[in-house]
Amino acid sequence: MVRKLKNLCHFFQALFSLFYFRYPAKDLKVIGVTGTDGKTTTVHLINFILKRAKKRSAFISSVGAQIGDQEIETGFHVTTPSSFSLQKLLKKIKDLNFEYVVLEATSHGLDQHRLLGCHFFIGVVTNITHEHLDYHQTFKKYLAAKAKLFRGVKFAVLNRDDESFNYLSSKCKPSSRAQVEGAQSAKVITYGIKNKADFTPKTFPFKTSLPGEYNQSNCLAAIAASKALGFEDKLIREALRDFPGVPGRMEKIDEGQDFSVYVDFCHTPNALLQTLETSRRLLAKSQKLIVVFGSAGLRDRDKRPMMGKVAAKGADLAILTAEDPRTEDVNKIIKEIAKGCRKAGGIEGKTFFKVSDRKKAIKLAIEKAKKGDLVVICGKGHEKSMCFEKTESPWSDQEEVRKALKEKR
Repeated sequence: MVRKLKNLCHFFQALFSLFYFRYPAKDLKVIGVTGTDGKTTTVHLINFILKRAKKRSAFISSVGAQIGDQEIETGFHVTTPSSFSLQKLLKKIKDLNFEYVVLEATSHGLDQHRLLGCHFFIGVVTNITHEHLDYHQTFKKYLAAKAKLFRGVKFAVLNRDDESFNYLSSKCKPSSRAQVEGAQSAKVITYGIKNKADFTPKTFPFKTSLPGEYNQSNCLAAIAASKALGFEDKLIREALRDFPGVPGRMEKIDEGQDFSVYVDFCHTPNALLQTLETSRRLLAKSQKLIVVFGSAGLRDRDKRPMMGKVAAKGADLAILTAEDPRTEDVNKIIKEIAKGCRKAGGIEGKTFFKVSDRKKAIKLAIEKAKKGDLVVICGKGHEKSMCFEKTESPWSDQEEVRKALKEKR
């Protein structure tokens, strides 16, 4: 009952915001991207292609909002802004005569009506795996929240490799009542690497500097959306080739050291698995893979041991640390992650360490790294703060890595 009342409040807030800013999305082509992992990269890819096509395009993602040359902060740990903030941004984008906006759509944002009135032209999904069950309670409800993006879209870009495909494709068809009222089905466009789809590496060959199979999938999602907009193959391929990447997504930190260090935002079991598998492919057999990560407080607890298990299997050394513990005891969070490490055969003090101070954890990883090894710092990515209790303190994984590298050198 309490949750229903809260959701009703969210709806009226969204409705008020929509009327207050006079429904700006009606004059824009809005492309929404949802999924558990890969949303931000896909948003930036699509926006990069739009700009290469000389279209006036803006984006709103977890990194922030960009309208032309103007970069706007959307807040700490925010992906989809509040309905009022979002409509305000869309009004600004419309008033500056932009034609397109690429928007990162979270399950929270969809469930809480923050995206009411966005009138999506294209809906894109990357993948749907375990995440946010602290809020949605069940995976079924989480999946249903994601599916809301595809209501009324003209084009639905779906991942043929993901288990969500059949469910989402069924949601792209209007209900019987809606059909009677003249509603049309969305045109489904598929992409994939493992399964037959409209866009695959074989049907649409391309080159990208982004590492990993998961980024190949993100590129294919962007390709499918771009083709729905009618862009030429050559333009899309050139944009993908030149795309520089996204801050905090497998971002390489180089201070002249003889081993590799990357900062990545991955904070789900699937994302951590993909990051470690990609990192492993960059190493020779004798070289070590070291990972530093934690799990956010007051968030999905079930994923903590799952991530520990992934790290124990995928890395040679895992250092468990803080990642926005909020009001939870950081050592308790680390213990829950460590349970998964032990279940996968990890040995404390040998294959994994518990270091609650993230600065010390990063320093330890850098100290342990030898020539040719690879260190990946996960969970914070582009973020510039870390939350302890209810206070946001300045933080940057990139800065701490550089400090540690300089001290070691």
